[in-house]
Amino acid sequence: QVLLVESGGGLVQAWGSLRLSCAASRRTLSSYAAGWFRQAPGKEREFVAGVAWSGDRTYYADSVKGRFDISRDNAKNTLSLQMNSLQPEDTAVYYCAARNPTLGSPGVVLTAPGQYPYWGQGTQVTVSN
Repeated sequence: QVLLVESGGGLVQAWGSLRLSCAASRRTLSSYAAGWFRQAPGKEREFVAGVAWSGDRTYYADSVKGRFDISRDNAKNTLSLQMNSLQPEDTAVYYCAARNPTLGSPGVVLTAPGQYPYWGQGTQVTVSN
């Protein structure tokens, strides 16, 4: 199975930027649909951004749309999340995740955590005022 390892988290002031990376190994990440999720204290894990297996279709949560950008680098076998204009509400542990493509709808982005069987260990993002 594919192994995922996140990096790039840290402490940043409001309105600052961070770029998270998810390195895949054992398998080629381009063979999977993938995305980013986050979990804040006291809250359930929620969808942030995802990319479909086919067609490079992306989808973002309303809370991050226009501020975050998800991308795949096939040469490096990584998934990235560029986060701009960060706010304290963005503070959470961020996870990258992957799933086998939906054969009937390869261009669809799924948003439920339970739909993704492969997960990284998470990286902490803390945004201060």
